Amino acid sequence: MTAQLNAAWARRFIDLATDVVTTKRVDLSELDRAIGDGDHGENLARGFAAANRAVQESEADTVGGVLKLVATTLMSTVGGAAGPLYGTAFLRAAKVSNVEAIDAVGVHTLLDAALEGIVARGKANAGDKTMVDAWTPAVEAAGEASAAGESPAATLRAAADAAARGAEATEPLVALKGRASYLGERSVGHRDPGAESSALLLDAAARAAAEDSA
Repeated sequence: MTAQLNAAWARRFIDLATDVVTTKRVDLSELDRAIGDGDHGENLARGFAAANRAVQESEADTVGGVLKLVATTLMSTVGGAAGPLYGTAFLRAAKVSNVEAIDAVGVHTLLDAALEGIVARGKANAGDKTMVDAWTPAVEAAGEASAAGESPAATLRAAADAAARGAEATEPLVALKGRASYLGERSVGHRDPGAESSALLLDAAARAAAEDSA
C-alpha cells in the first residue's frame, strides 16, 4: 500500500472533483437557490473545469504546486463567495504541502490549513450553517485517524465521511452568515450548498487516494 500521496494523487483528485461538481451542478444550484443565489453548482463546475485543464497542462511536480494552481484558477473563474473561499482554502493547503509527497499527518495538516483559510476568509464559525460545518468535523476526523496510525487514504476517507455527516447536519440550523442569513428561521430545513460541495470534494480526494493505494 502506498504510504504517501504525491502530485499524481493531487492531479487525480482534481480530475474526480471536476467530474463530481459537473455531475452534481444542478443539485448544488438547487440547494443554493433555496437559500442563496442559485448559482453555486454552475460556478463550481466552470471553475473546476478550468482548474482541471490548468492542472493537466502543467508540469507541477508537488502536491502544493498542483493545489496552488487550482487556487489561483478558482479565484479567477468562480464568482460569488465560493471562489475566494475555495481559492483561499486551496492556497493555504498548498503552502503546507509544497513537497513531493505527504503522509497521513501531512493530510491532516493540509486539511487543517484549508479550514483555517476558509474561516479567515469567511469569518464563520461551526454552527453558522456554512462550509465550515463540513470542514470542521473533517479536520477532527483526519486528526484522529492520523494519530491512530491510519494510512493517508484511510485518513482522507475518515475526513470525507465526517464532512458528509457535517453537511447533512446543516439542515436544521439557522443560517448566520452570507445571503442565507437574510432568511433567518426560513433557512431551517435546507442543506447548506457550500457544506455539500465541500463534502463532495473531500470524497473525491478520498477516492483518488484509494485508487492510489490499490
